[in-house]
Amino acid sequence: MADTAGGPQPEDCPGSSSAQAGRAAACQGCPNQGLCAAGAAPDPAELSELRSRLRAVKHTVLVLSGKGGVGKSTFSALLAHGLAADEAKQVALLDIDICGPSIPKIMGLEGEQVHQSGSGWSPVYVEENLGIMSVGFLLSSPDDAVIWRGPKKNGLIKQFLRDVDWGEVDYLIVDTPPGTSDEHLSVVQYLSATHIDGAVIITTPQEVALQDVRKEINFCHKVKLPIIGVVENMSGFICPKCKKESQIFPPTTGGAEKMCQNLNVSLLGKVPLDPRIGECCDKGQSFLSEAPESPATSSYRNIIQRIQEYCDQHHLPEEKII
Repeated sequence: MADTAGGPQPEDCPGSSSAQAGRAAACQGCPNQGLCAAGAAPDPAELSELRSRLRAVKHTVLVLSGKGGVGKSTFSALLAHGLAADEAKQVALLDIDICGPSIPKIMGLEGEQVHQSGSGWSPVYVEENLGIMSVGFLLSSPDDAVIWRGPKKNGLIKQFLRDVDWGEVDYLIVDTPPGTSDEHLSVVQYLSATHIDGAVIITTPQEVALQDVRKEINFCHKVKLPIIGVVENMSGFICPKCKKESQIFPPTTGGAEKMCQNLNVSLLGKVPLDPRIGECCDKGQSFLSEAPESPATSSYRNIIQRIQEYCDQHHLPEEKII
């Protein structure tokens, strides 16, 4: 495996996409052995099954970040709301943050449950054209802890992709946990049966976030996952009265803009802080519709438009992932 997970790869490494990942003789003693074994390449029969289930999904976008607390789930929810504003589009939001599923709360769906039908699990719908799936719907209480090792997490991700009746979907948005571990390897490998348009990577301006986001960008390159671009959340605060901008989280090393220039990655936009974003998340409301005049809403809409344009231009797969 690559040397990002905890140590250098051994000689004759079979690679994380191999069926022998973590199991070959060369893997013995490697610090990444457990991670590779948990994310070993899916069986071809599984990929065929997933391809059949997801054949009606036109665009798939992963929302990633190496850092927690930078607003991935908030962005995923608002991206879904923004895309679903076009009633002609069918949008699905899949939450694979197994241990910290916040999408049900953000989307105003706490307490909802998944229903089984003859064609599989039915997503929970916010609107007629916006369906959600999350482990949060499977818990008896939102306070229940999910204490699972990697293989069980991977199994649930596969089940979400294989057993949920997504139907005809224009955009499948996948909200991920922070990091570059089991969930990320699994979803990329399982979705290799279909076409992934790319990843949107979320950060905040300070270096403590950027250093982990650089790892996420490196992960995308290693697994050949296209990067749509980077979004900088919490990028300054514009006073609603005097309109003066303050830097709450100073970009001491140049922020996302400088990082994107150095790494040759697109900067999709910067979203300023607005206290109402957090309020809307707690209330399960769409910030885009509750605060249409906010500078943050304008930023979100511009970013969403750029993502749509990217997906339209990159609809046909250029390279098979993993």
